[in-house]
Amino acid sequence: MSDQMSFCVSINDDDIYEAMKSMEGYLDITPDDFKQVYIVAYKHAMGRLTQSVAVKELMTTDVASVKADTPLTDVADILAERSISGLPVVDDSGYPVGVISEKDFLSHMGVDHAIAFMVVVAHSLHSKTCDIMKIKGLAAKDIMTSPAVCISEDAPVHEAVALFTSEKINRIAVLSADGKLSGILTRGDILHSMLFQINIQQ
Repeated sequence: MSDQMSFCVSINDDDIYEAMKSMEGYLDITPDDFKQVYIVAYKHAMGRLTQSVAVKELMTTDVASVKADTPLTDVADILAERSISGLPVVDDSGYPVGVISEKDFLSHMGVDHAIAFMVVVAHSLHSKTCDIMKIKGLAAKDIMTSPAVCISEDAPVHEAVALFTSEKINRIAVLSADGKLSGILTRGDILHSMLFQINIQQ
């Protein structure tokens, strides 16, 4: 993945023929030329949007957060209730000091690289001890990833894309002008925006 976070949209020959037939008049262009123009135009649109759109326009503002001493039982409850996979850990002033995610839970349970619930179930069934007991009684600070990767809410989206790539993370804490947590931006937020906000100008 490049720092531009390019998204590949697959189109086949049938898509091209149908698109060309729907246009009025005669098109002096081959299907292959049409596909190449589409791909290049799409990449340009992606680049333009990631340069011009600010992080605050895509971030989620209704963000749950916890303190470093929040028990993992409470953290797990919040993640489950909100159906989210991670959240920021903040200090008393509201500044992010870390991020805690499902990956952190799994890692400290000894289940690395789990990609499905049944992977966790299978690992637990084969284990001689209950994996969850390894972290029961711990707090957010004990398993969180720290320091938190942060970005200004006024930063262009392409800077967030670069951070996702270089830091190999899925979410970034967003800071207001006074340095407090104002939102969170995920890879999914950017992908969702790119898919639904790109319009062909006519």
